[in-house]
Order: sequence, then structure tokens, then C-alpha cells
Amino acid sequence: MSKTEVTHTITVPAGADAVYRVVSDVGLWPLYFPPTLRAERVSGDDREERIRIWAMANDEIRTWESRRRLRPEAHRVEFEQATPTDPVAEMGGAWSVTEHGDGTSTVVLDHFYRATGDDPAQLARIARAVEDNSTSELEHLRRAVERGENERELLLDFSDSLTIRGSLKDTYDFLYDVRHWPDRIPHVLRIGLREDVEGLQHMEMDTRSPDGSVHTTVSGRVCEPQKRIAYKQVKLPPVLQAHNGEWLFTSPADGVVEVTSRHRVILDPEGIAALPNPPASLEAARKAVRDSLGANSRATLARAQEYVEAR
Repeated sequence: MSKTEVTHTITVPAGADAVYRVVSDVGLWPLYFPPTLRAERVSGDDREERIRIWAMANDEIRTWESRRRLRPEAHRVEFEQATPTDPVAEMGGAWSVTEHGDGTSTVVLDHFYRATGDDPAQLARIARAVEDNSTSELEHLRRAVERGENERELLLDFSDSLTIRGSLKDTYDFLYDVRHWPDRIPHVLRIGLREDVEGLQHMEMDTRSPDGSVHTTVSGRVCEPQKRIAYKQVKLPPVLQAHNGEWLFTSPADGVVEVTSRHRVILDPEGIAALPNPPASLEAARKAVRDSLGANSRATLARAQEYVEAR
């Protein structure tokens, strides 16, 4: 059974250390790489690690674990899927970064893969996913390192929390079962949901903002029962370059639930400037985004509280 090998390359306006920081830290990937919904280190250290990734591929949510060998002195990360799932029989590759003397670096992303049973149709399916995701990741890697120090002004990371008197299960179920949100949450007008694998949700939602405008968002959600619901918007409004979030659940005492809604956002200055009535400053844009997202989260938390405490 032969392997398919493919290489993607891009030159970025940054040194190798800055590029390697993004490539090596999978915790950053959901913020920087559109296909990645969630990523975490399962075990290991900064030389050898095992990671789990949840990502979009051909409009499906897929998850797998990979082994990675990190070589910071060579600005290289080698990877191989430890638990490939159909249609992937084997997949691996490497990120390599070479710095030039003019303040730029070349990034090479190599892949090798095999399809289950060497099925040509499945091989073509894998090839599409590798092509789409590699191209997207390299372009967004370029954007991430290009922002450099300016990212501090564009990044928002904030949370809202609420204490609910009731069951942890009921609280989690309210936020997990989004099919009922249009009947339970006033600002949610419509929900489209696909959940081919339990806990992995592809969701399309129409919401009404405080100013009366209606927005459609498409998100992937990774649900860990009674612990966490992590999500990422894969269809974004023009003012955002990235938007990740999570609902976090803890029960500090019997019959008491702490729920936190966290958002991590990267603003899009060009998208903001193109609005019919753009905010007067970047600080005003930051406040508007924080107020809008926070208001919706707090409204959802309030409805969850009403629902759970009435049971």
C-alpha cells in the first residue's frame, strides 16, 4: 500500500522563532487556524508530546490524537496520527521553518497519508481535506505572525459567570441541547443542527443583536458532558478574524452550579473600517464587540438559570 506525499509552502514576514511559537503551541491553534475547533496536549512535554485535535474536514467534525516530536533548535515539528479513523489509515508529516536574512521565513508543511483499503474515492476525499486545510492554515499562520505586537490591540479575552441553584446535569443539558434554544432564548431566532457523532455538533444559528440586526453564524461545538462545551465560529461577521468560546461547568457544592461563558476574539480592522457606520476608534470597536457578545452570553445564562431553578 503506497503513501501519498504532498508539500505546501509559504513565505511569511517574520523570524523563525515567532513562526515556531505558533506551530509548536497547539493551544493557540483554535484561535489562529480556521479548521481547528479545539486542541490540547494529552501528555508529554516540549520535546515529545501527544495531542488531541478536533477539526473541520470536508464540512465534518473529526477528532484524532497525534504524536509530535518538537525540535525548537531546528524550528521543526514532526507529527503522526496515533489514532487514525476512517477514511484515514495513516497520516503524518512535519512543519519546517527556515529563516532568511531579510526578516522573512519559509514555512514548509509536509504530509504523507494512506486511505483505508487504498480506496480511490476515499483517497480523493483525504486529498481535498489536506489541500483545503493546509492552504488555510498556512495563510492564517502568515496573518498571525504578520500581526505581531499589534495583536494585543486586536485580541479580546473575557468571561461572564453566573451561579445557578440546581442540578449540574440540567444546567449542562440546557446549553447542550441547542435545538430548543429558539423556544427558550429570545435572541435566538433559528437553529440548524447536525450531530453525526454524539458530542460533536455542527450548528447554524440566527441571532438578533441588541441593536436589532440579525446575524447568522456557523459553529463547530465539542461537548464534554457536565464539564465543558467548546465552540468555534467558522462563519464569522465581517468585524472578526476569529471567535472561539466555551461554556465551563463546575459544582462547588451540592445543588450549586457555576457556569462561565468565555470568549476569545481577534478583531478585523479592515472589516470594521468597511462598516457603514464604523466605530470612532479601535477601543470603541473592542467595547462594542465585548458588549454584544457579553450581552448574548448573559441572556443565555439567565435563561438557563430560570429553566434549571424552576425544575
